[in-house]
Amino acid sequence: MRHGKKNNHLGRTASHRAALLSNLASSLILHKRIKTTVAKARELRKYVEPLLTRSKDDSTHSRRTVFAFLQNKESLKELFGTVADKVATRPGGYTRIIKLGTRLGDNAEMCIIELVDFNETLLAAKEEKAAKSTRRSRRSGGGTKVAASAVSEAIVVDAVSDEVVADEATEAPVAEAEVEATEAPVAEAEVTEAAAEEASASDDSPAADEAAEDENKA
Repeated sequence: MRHGKKNNHLGRTASHRAALLSNLASSLILHKRIKTTVAKARELRKYVEPLLTRSKDDSTHSRRTVFAFLQNKESLKELFGTVADKVATRPGGYTRIIKLGTRLGDNAEMCIIELVDFNETLLAAKEEKAAKSTRRSRRSGGGTKVAASAVSEAIVVDAVSDEVVADEATEAPVAEAEVEATEAPVAEAEVTEAAAEEASASDDSPAADEAAEDENKA
């Protein structure tokens, strides 16, 4: 029984399987994407990703270790040159499997396995989406809304206070003019009354003098 044995022998002997995966890994490194069956791609992923991680350390020991698996100088040069620079900042997950459906004949599931950092189309689309994305979290959005409402309220309060000051400034001269207009007739009326009293007093004084003289003669 094969309980717990996850490796797929791919219907080959150990040496044939090792040679197959070595050739597939070299082709993937040189061409950046290859078309194969899903079963082979899954085994290739487990085979080639440790080699890609090893390429981040460009030393003689790492080169000899990788060459023991690939047995290809051209793929080794490409791996420690172009590929290593691209995957230097990626913490694993260097490959992507894209299923294509089944092929005619044996109905085997086909796919494309590629290096993630060399698919320029998807990388450009991802950057464009990130540039267009303006979504914010609820907390930050709520804070922004509160701040905006506070600013708008402050602007409204300032505008109202300015209007009140302007109204007071315009009402003050009007009130003074009204007070002066009401006080002027009253003052004139008082002056006329005082003049009339003085005139009546001056008219009464000769009559009083004559009456006093008549009393003295009598």
